[in-house]
Amino acid sequence: MHSTLTTRDLIGLGFMTFALFLGAGNIIFPPQVGQLAGFNLWWAALGFLLTGVGLPLLTVVALAKVGGGMPVLTSPIGKAAGLILGIAVYLTIGPLFATPRTATVSFEIGIVPFVGHSPLGLAIYSLIFFVAVMLISLYPGRLLDTVGKLITPFLILGLIALALAAIFWPAGTVTSPQGLYIEQSFAQGFTQGYQTMDALGALVFGIVIVNAIKARQITDSKLITRYAILAGVIAAVCLALVYLSLIWLGASSGVLVPNATTGAPILSAFVNDAFGPLGNVILAIVITLACLTTAIGLVSACGMYFSSFLPISYRNVIIIISLLCMLVANLGLEQLITIAVPVLLTIYPIAIVLVLLSLAMSCWNKASRIFIPTLAVATIFGLIDAARAIGFDNWIPEQMNALPGANLGLSWIVPVLVVLVLAIIWDKSQKPHQA
Repeated sequence: MHSTLTTRDLIGLGFMTFALFLGAGNIIFPPQVGQLAGFNLWWAALGFLLTGVGLPLLTVVALAKVGGGMPVLTSPIGKAAGLILGIAVYLTIGPLFATPRTATVSFEIGIVPFVGHSPLGLAIYSLIFFVAVMLISLYPGRLLDTVGKLITPFLILGLIALALAAIFWPAGTVTSPQGLYIEQSFAQGFTQGYQTMDALGALVFGIVIVNAIKARQITDSKLITRYAILAGVIAAVCLALVYLSLIWLGASSGVLVPNATTGAPILSAFVNDAFGPLGNVILAIVITLACLTTAIGLVSACGMYFSSFLPISYRNVIIIISLLCMLVANLGLEQLITIAVPVLLTIYPIAIVLVLLSLAMSCWNKASRIFIPTLAVATIFGLIDAARAIGFDNWIPEQMNALPGANLGLSWIVPVLVVLVLAIIWDKSQKPHQA
């Protein structure tokens, strides 16, 4: 007879998955989306939820179905290309962007209101933060107990308090949309969802979730898949509720900081207005817990991945990754966000196409016929969107600038769909056994 998870363990697994996803980007970007979208906030929210919730959930489902991590998911494009993509994803969500950002965001929102901002303060905080992350990440088998059952309940209570305050005691009224949100609120929300990096996180959290299930002596592959999908659904529902409440907070209370460059000052101003000095304490706890749990998951995932093909033990990879994250965090929040934009515009189209094609794996006679050309086009146009974001518009042919969604970083959609249709026609014209 196979072991099974108790209801309490399953809820704990779902909460652990939610906590792994809920990090820096999930907290600071939705309020600004709401502020800029104004009374178009629901269209913007729909776009944001598609990439911030829907895509990560589909990624968890895809990984659960194939029963592995990135190497299995990328197998149709070949080992070398899969390894390159895997390294790019893990470096992005690991030491180069997402993980250092967990420390900078929790410092900016949770610590700066009390002690002020200084490079020395950030250096000391990032050291303490990543030492804690490193120590917990060294024991990944205990993640379900440490994160799912101990830390996350406190995190959820803080978020509930924040959401209720945003709904019942807004600091202002919803205003008019600004900039691209006036006419393209859905598309703008869609690309802003990239900043959460949740789809990339899901690519690496999949194996963390599976290992947490296996640590409970679950060996049946069908049970592992079912539990992983259920955990993903629980996390998705929780994330959607958090995003909607934070987007509403930004739309209704963004007047407190009309010129905010991120959602961080909007949140700080709101909790101070709603709760007074106690609000900053609540926000500090919520932000620090959210960022800490995400950092633990990301560092653990990086440790498992890089130790799988490098001649370095899991323990040593964890130590190296933690040190790198600490160093990069000292660049500061705004600098990390600025550098991340072109990287995400490049890698997100690849991740979206990879996941969607993987979910339809049974539809193809030979997966490589579909994956290779479609992902190649997604990569090319992702690089073009990144170049446009950096300011290299003059280097890009006018025809490409004229593609639908080019000004929003979505020029890849039409070319990918065209190539996908051609690849499907090619695939269906061949017999299943043909190379």
